[in-house]
Amino acid sequence: MPKKIVEKRKIKLLPFLIFLLVLSVLSFSVYLLFQIRVKNLIVTGNSYIPDDTILEKAKVIDYPKFLLTTNYSVKRDLEKYPYIKSAKLLKKWPFTFEIKIEEARALFFNMNNNSYILDNNEKIKEIKSEYIFRVPRLLNYVPDKKYKSFIDNMAKVNSDVLSKISDIEYQPNDYDKDRFLLYMDDGNMVYLTLTKFKMINHYNDVLKQLENHKGILYLDNGNHFKIKE
Repeated sequence: MPKKIVEKRKIKLLPFLIFLLVLSVLSFSVYLLFQIRVKNLIVTGNSYIPDDTILEKAKVIDYPKFLLTTNYSVKRDLEKYPYIKSAKLLKKWPFTFEIKIEEARALFFNMNNNSYILDNNEKIKEIKSEYIFRVPRLLNYVPDKKYKSFIDNMAKVNSDVLSKISDIEYQPNDYDKDRFLLYMDDGNMVYLTLTKFKMINHYNDVLKQLENHKGILYLDNGNHFKIKE
């Protein structure tokens, strides 16, 4: 019986070593890439929250590693802060973080519980508030069933009009249990209902027609103006 000859394969050492070298270089390059830290931090969208506060809350103030920091973690940490409504991290070249935020807007100060009410439904006690807001004061109690709707409607008031309201009073009557009286900084008063609350956004246009007269503007029923004697 003839002998079976087994051919021995020679391992080509040089190509194998080159492969290992290339693999090592690539692995080390990837490792170094993951170690690169953020070079620049940009914050946009804020008006009253300082940049440093946002960077601290986002846990990026120490310039973390660029690739290992995620939008999810930054968004999660920032939106825990009651004054921030929403947040987003954008990664830009070269190794730049841009943090976009939407601040929560203060709507009014509730005199019944000494708290600021924000448009993200946060309630912040005055003694614990990190900021002072110039907002209208809600003078009296609003029933719970009306209160949530009142907050929602206050969030629809434009900032330039909101700044002209000094006080708000819940004033239901026999005909309408959703009625509110707004005291304006200029001396006028405005009656509104929850269903017509957005009409206050036309206040600046109405002022031009009043010819400097002071009085009561009825936007709850009839849309008419009564001049003060």
